[in-house]
Amino acid sequence: MALTDIEIKSAKGRDKPYKLADGGWLYLVVNPSGSKLWRMAYRFDGKERLLSLGAYPLVSLKDARAKRDEAKAALLAGIDPGEQKKRDKAAAALSQGNTFNVIADELIAKKRREGKSETTLSKNEWALSFVRPTLGDRPISEITAADVLGVLRQVEARGRHETAGRLRALIGQVFRYAIATARADNDPTFALRGALTTPTTKHRAAITDPAELGAFLRALDGYEARGATLAAMRLLPLVFTRPGELRLAEWAEIDMANAVWTIPASRTKMRREHQVPLCRQALAILSELHTMTGDGRLVFPGLRTAERPISENTMNAALRRLGYSQDEVTAHGFRATASTLLNESGKFSADAIERALAHQDPDPVRRAYARGVFWQERVEMAQWWADYLDRLKAGGEVVPLKKRAE
Repeated sequence: MALTDIEIKSAKGRDKPYKLADGGWLYLVVNPSGSKLWRMAYRFDGKERLLSLGAYPLVSLKDARAKRDEAKAALLAGIDPGEQKKRDKAAAALSQGNTFNVIADELIAKKRREGKSETTLSKNEWALSFVRPTLGDRPISEITAADVLGVLRQVEARGRHETAGRLRALIGQVFRYAIATARADNDPTFALRGALTTPTTKHRAAITDPAELGAFLRALDGYEARGATLAAMRLLPLVFTRPGELRLAEWAEIDMANAVWTIPASRTKMRREHQVPLCRQALAILSELHTMTGDGRLVFPGLRTAERPISENTMNAALRRLGYSQDEVTAHGFRATASTLLNESGKFSADAIERALAHQDPDPVRRAYARGVFWQERVEMAQWWADYLDRLKAGGEVVPLKKRAE
């Protein structure tokens, strides 16, 4: 006789577990503690089997009967419902470990092990924050190109076209990592090439006219700022490294005796060690600064704490206070200043200039060759450049530079 909800609710625990049959192989086990568990007895391949269908009241009488009917349908199809349940459970567990969030986290951890800078990793995490709320908990194998495009369109709608493009590339990295670890079959971001708005490339503003550069250096000479900031501003045109590399400099990296600053691979864009020859003027600035910050780790410590460097915006803010807008000059723009004027001087090889800018030659053979051969030329170039800047600052006659003879 079939069970009723009233019978089930009124059933009390006894000294030993007992069964209440519902029919069609379905029954309820009532334990001494009062807990009630649904079970289904069946035969498969000549053997008696038992299938657990959940606990009452979480699984109601109606739900238990529906599960029993599904199990019977599986038996008619020649499928063992107990084994099918195990496979479904394993697939669910596997799917839970294959979500976009899980794989993205693994990729970030892999990049960290590979020595990617914390700045790069932070930018990756920030970009992924646009994806996680929508796609993060979904199995990566179920995410389609349309799903990814929906997220990217939301970023584009905020006017962040460049961010959308970079995010597409980063999502692609997550999918390719999933493919490499056998958790996805394809990368849907390939289908989105050309679907996003291409942002207009805007080069960082830089001074490339010698007379204007001289005027800037004179203005900088009269600039009043705290020691670390002023020293950084004076060094940037001399060494023309990336601003982030300069502001994060540590005293342990600077060899005053041999006039060389060695930037570790972990802090360079190309992830390889970069050495910067230090001219006399740069050494003088560093020697003066050492009396102020030399007791600490950082060459350019921040104002609030010596354990953190001056901020990313410190140098650009100083340029604004000097009266230069972001359309006229940026801290990063001094790399373009040096590149342009050194190439126009005709005094140094393009290879030495590119190496000084820490640009990577696509040819690995030439790259290895340039690492050793152009050092002496770079040392001479660093001193010539510093002397040239001094002449411009002094307001001397500006002679148009000629291109290097071929």
